[in-house]
Amino acid sequence: MLTLLKRLLIGRPLKSTELGEQKLNKTKALAILSSDALSSVAYGPEQILLVLITVGAAAFWYSIPIAAGVLVLLLALILSYRQIIFAYPHGGGAYVVSKENLGKYPGLIAGGSLLVDYILTVAVSVSAGTDAITSAFPSLHAHTVIIAIVFVVFITILNLRGITESASILAYPVYLFVLALFLLIGTSIYNLITGHVSHDLHTTIGTPVAGISLFLLLRAFASGSSALTGVEAISNAIPNFRNPAPNNASKTLIAMGALLALLFSGIVFLAYYYGITPKADVTVVSQIAEQTFGRNFMYFFVQGTTALILILAANTGYSAFPLLAVNLAKDKFIPRMFTVRGDRLGYSNGIIILGILSIILIIVFKAQTEHLIPLYAVGVFIPFTLSQTGMMLKWIRQKPPGWISKLIINTTGALISFIVTIMFFLTKFAQVWPVFIFLPLIIFAFHRIKKHYEAVSEQLRLTTCEPAIQIEGNVIIVPVAGITYVVENSINYAQSLAAAQIIAVHIPFERDDEARLEEKWRNWRPDVRLVSLHTPYRSIIQPLSKFIDTVQRKASESNYQVTVIIPQFIPKKGWHNILHNQTSLMIRAHLLYRKNVIVTTVPYHLKK
Repeated sequence: MLTLLKRLLIGRPLKSTELGEQKLNKTKALAILSSDALSSVAYGPEQILLVLITVGAAAFWYSIPIAAGVLVLLLALILSYRQIIFAYPHGGGAYVVSKENLGKYPGLIAGGSLLVDYILTVAVSVSAGTDAITSAFPSLHAHTVIIAIVFVVFITILNLRGITESASILAYPVYLFVLALFLLIGTSIYNLITGHVSHDLHTTIGTPVAGISLFLLLRAFASGSSALTGVEAISNAIPNFRNPAPNNASKTLIAMGALLALLFSGIVFLAYYYGITPKADVTVVSQIAEQTFGRNFMYFFVQGTTALILILAANTGYSAFPLLAVNLAKDKFIPRMFTVRGDRLGYSNGIIILGILSIILIIVFKAQTEHLIPLYAVGVFIPFTLSQTGMMLKWIRQKPPGWISKLIINTTGALISFIVTIMFFLTKFAQVWPVFIFLPLIIFAFHRIKKHYEAVSEQLRLTTCEPAIQIEGNVIIVPVAGITYVVENSINYAQSLAAAQIIAVHIPFERDDEARLEEKWRNWRPDVRLVSLHTPYRSIIQPLSKFIDTVQRKASESNYQVTVIIPQFIPKKGWHNILHNQTSLMIRAHLLYRKNVIVTTVPYHLKK
């Protein structure tokens, strides 16, 4: 039943030789890897205005030079990540760059920040999209959390079906959103040129404004820079591209940068020209669309596609998180299970874990994650700063042809990213302080996992591990509850082993049961020794453990290996297991942690 459901939801397993067919072309890659960055157009310009409104509507003209500064940072990031794509064509982005050029711990800071950021990407994007839907249909507001969880489950299943299949479905809403915003910007500019919009809606650029300060402008710049979240995703996901992967990833990155620049600058300009004031219940994009089209089909088209891309921006996390996890797992900083490909050739463990953690975040914050946007942004700008700095050191050390221009690009990006990061900490400390807790905890977890893998490797290496014990024979202990086919199978198996001394162990709770079984055993298998360990405390594990200790001490003197053979019957149907005590499972679970004791299960499959 479970297998049938899995096939229905995820599809048939793919052969490893079909991996090439799961690679993305530039059109699909642009859609699924740019959705996070492009969706930020819906709230990035608004973040600038929310800071400037503290001074007054007259200060809105400052949004134009602030947006220009954001575009300069975007250009520096695009050029820098283009260099990273060709310098590190196997992916990994900020984590690999920081680790190789700055050292292990800066790399772990970058990797840990991005892992958390991709979880926040899913939770914030889905919650924001859900808010857009519940705003249009207020009766659904009480079900916000359930709706958000359903969206996460849907996107998770879609990604488990394979990256090309998810890209084929998710590409349409992304391109519809781009089309909707270009229609909005184009129509608005046409109205401006033809004189259909009053020039009195906004203050003139350069108008003196009382109360403005450099600190406030930097704060607005930092808030507007939240529109750049997701820019790094393409450099993490290079292995998902068709060959030549670096060239295709580079072209996709440039296309994303161009689209983001046009849409962001267009919305900022229109918000300024229309004199849009940010409101709690109506977004800036919604106000611009209403002023341009009125409440008609085009207005709802813009709103609908905006809600869709806010939800589907989560897919950037699903594309980048598993690949970043693979790089960390290969370096043994997180569990190796993240390197395993699933039935559809995607890194399904990473996809599933991302979905689960995102759902937990949505439940904890009740799908109201707006206050996590600063934490979400700072989680990106820390890796931005580290990767730019790492690339600076790379050029200084290696000095390849044209390294001066490359150094200037990365230095510019590093300085601006560092300023934005500091501004987030200074102006939004109440919202970003958790970074000082979760980052050290994540790095500590990375360190402990790495230490464990190193310890395991050292102990399993033939040159360093203890010499193997020479085994002269076996002392086999078989726990028995009665005389059954299961016990008979186990005894027969034990007798098939060479140089074996077999001891059947019965642990009765009542003296009458002890006497009855001993009499039956003498008549049934007099050739096998039976030991009864009566216990008045109704515990099987404790008396069995003590008996094994005693046998083990005597066996070690003669170089005999102690083996415990556990009889176990397997019901025909899975649900039948809940009808039984599972004593064999408890014994096995306990004995697996016993040193120098071999545990073997002999199953007997029931037929009905």
